[in-house]
Amino acid sequence: MKHIVKIFFLLTMLFQHVAYANSPLKVAVAGLNHDHVYLLLNLYKEKKVEIIGIAEGNSILADRIQTQYNLPKSAFYPDLPSLLKRVKPDVVLAYNPTNEHINVAEICLPLKIPVMVEKPMATTLADAKRIATLSRENKTAFLVNYETTWYKSNQQLKQLIDQNAVGRVTRMIVKDGHEGPKEIGCSSYFLDWLTDPQKNGGGALMDFGCYGANLMTWLKNGERPISVSAITHRLKPETYPKVEDDATIILNYRDGSTGIIQASWAWPYSVKDLQVFGTKAQLYAQNDKTLLKYVQHNDKPTVIPTDQPYFENHIQYLAHVLSGNQLMEGDLGSISNNVTVVEILEAAKRSAKEGKTIVLN
Repeated sequence: MKHIVKIFFLLTMLFQHVAYANSPLKVAVAGLNHDHVYLLLNLYKEKKVEIIGIAEGNSILADRIQTQYNLPKSAFYPDLPSLLKRVKPDVVLAYNPTNEHINVAEICLPLKIPVMVEKPMATTLADAKRIATLSRENKTAFLVNYETTWYKSNQQLKQLIDQNAVGRVTRMIVKDGHEGPKEIGCSSYFLDWLTDPQKNGGGALMDFGCYGANLMTWLKNGERPISVSAITHRLKPETYPKVEDDATIILNYRDGSTGIIQASWAWPYSVKDLQVFGTKAQLYAQNDKTLLKYVQHNDKPTVIPTDQPYFENHIQYLAHVLSGNQLMEGDLGSISNNVTVVEILEAAKRSAKEGKTIVLN
């Protein structure tokens, strides 16, 4: 049966790849001051996506991107409403400050235009719930893009967890971050809002804590934790005076399992990994491709193949969903998952501020 499912998925992916190659998505871009936009712009250069409009109020930034990627001047607009009066995209991709995601939703969803934003979904739970309501009322997709969604190691790990490969899950650990956004050379446009407590909702806790909350909610099949505890630090206050640059978040679940999220702008190197411990074994997704299984700590781990078919990036995924394929409930990019992510992050911020565990209702 597993072989039949795999063949069916491969055929579906092949069909989507052909459709995607012959008729790339027509996308509009809301904002250019998130450095993840360069992933999209490179796909544009490779003719894997068609950019039909860009809304960016900063003319200096817009001109630089227009020149660098040889985009038509006519594709640029000062704001999103002006753009949507002139063009009809398949989807709007938002690369703007997190606190502006709600604005994109308010503009696009009533027009029945799907939206995908960069993680996290929102800076406040109120905004996240409002976005969910808009999406439901207008029957229009709103998705959240995480780099780790496209990690084949994570996708394979989830399949094994669902197959009871480690037994009952008792502990999940996610480490995410890098040396710091300034240290790795993020653009000044990105840094201006990424280190702003209102526009980003915080610092490293929001920027990298969201990955762990997203993955853990997915692994727990949408279950909310019963409590959240967090400690934050400013290890480099001279570099990041307004926000925390290091956070540890602990999630407690009803079955006694625990999730530990380590989010930091002070790692000695870039890291995005996931460890899941169960009653029988441990699975360790070291990076996007490497998945290890440990049965005994001192034994050599088993290397698990990560060649299962999955989407390479958010554009392939969008092409699949917008072709009429059902979005899986609780998927990593889904609204249900990401409202819970924002609830966890909001509780973590409150826990760190008040110095106590926050019990979720």
